[in-house]
Amino acid sequence: MSTPAGTSSQAFIAQENQYGAHNYHPLDVVCTKGEGVYLTDVDGKKYMDFLAAYSAVNQGHNHPRIGEAMIRQIRELALTSRAFRNDQFPPLLEKLCRITGFDKALLMNSGAEAVETALKAARKWGYDKKGIEYPKAEIIVADGNFHGRTTTIVGFSTDPDSTSRFGPFTPGFRIVPYGDLEAVKAAINPNTCAIFMEPIQGEGGVVIPPKGFLKGLRDLADRNNVLLILDEIQSGLGRTGKLFAFEHEGIRPDGITIGKALSGGFYPVSAFLAKDEVMDVFTPGIHGSTYGGNPLACAVASEALDVLVDEKLVERAAELGDHLRHRLTTMKTDKLAEVRVIGLWAGVQLKPEAGGARKYCYQLKDRGMLCKDTHVDTIRLAPPLVITKAQIDWAVDQLEAVLA
Repeated sequence: MSTPAGTSSQAFIAQENQYGAHNYHPLDVVCTKGEGVYLTDVDGKKYMDFLAAYSAVNQGHNHPRIGEAMIRQIRELALTSRAFRNDQFPPLLEKLCRITGFDKALLMNSGAEAVETALKAARKWGYDKKGIEYPKAEIIVADGNFHGRTTTIVGFSTDPDSTSRFGPFTPGFRIVPYGDLEAVKAAINPNTCAIFMEPIQGEGGVVIPPKGFLKGLRDLADRNNVLLILDEIQSGLGRTGKLFAFEHEGIRPDGITIGKALSGGFYPVSAFLAKDEVMDVFTPGIHGSTYGGNPLACAVASEALDVLVDEKLVERAAELGDHLRHRLTTMKTDKLAEVRVIGLWAGVQLKPEAGGARKYCYQLKDRGMLCKDTHVDTIRLAPPLVITKAQIDWAVDQLEAVLA
């Protein structure tokens, strides 16, 4: 393997551009080290991370406890496949169910795999338990969603980039306006097996639905014998100041998808969690993954969950989220259209005349703060949950300065 001449960021960027597919448009920072809320680039510059790998590193970069758990396990056993059993898998299943309150867990690797698992479970439940005529099951989803990049998932996206010339798409989805209970109600019919939505749309720009929306979805699902399954891959595991975003409205869905922070950023681990009636539609041989539930993943995920609990990161997100909201909503700038905040998660919506969010992300990078634009006019803020109040103040000061 060749190494770029020198160690400058530009050398690595040129190498990536030459040999890599251009399926991302990242900010031009080449990271080489992470610790807590900070990333360091190959030129030695330090940055405060306000993206947290889309919430994958809620526990902070390179958390020592999770890293040690990974090292211990990798010295013993990394992979058996599910053809054999391993001693890390059962304890993690129990821990997941005990912490979340769901009956059963099914482990996969990526978030998209967890979503695919949930979709398959919903459809099979529709045929096996509800009695929908095969293959007519329908799932209600929301516009503006982001659930992953597989061909099935992008088929019910409304983002032109996601759907760009990848069809034909899988049928069986009804798309309704996000946050519109009447539209959901109108879309339900005898073939509806599930409502599948994000409780908060992260990639959409931290879009928070109207109060009572999730409770209304639960009521519609109950009255129509329909499953309610929520995608908590970004919103779950502490990001919003609750373990899961659905807790803000005091409901319980029939199933959820989780990932990202489930491993603290060390390894791809995801899960579909559900009540028995839903999970029992799976029988041997009809769904699986070579790496799903591997011992290395289980050891990492178990420690990542313990860190969330032991360090009270959920409670920390709730407390510091109030401070983040206050600081963002009192910034002195005329470029803001709206600020949406829940826990340590914010969408800073700029007015169109501000000229787009990306240029401000570059200005923040120059000041030592990393965040990411989305949908042209939104700056997303999602720091690791280990952040301090003083660090939040510094970051908002930088944001206020570039938006002045």
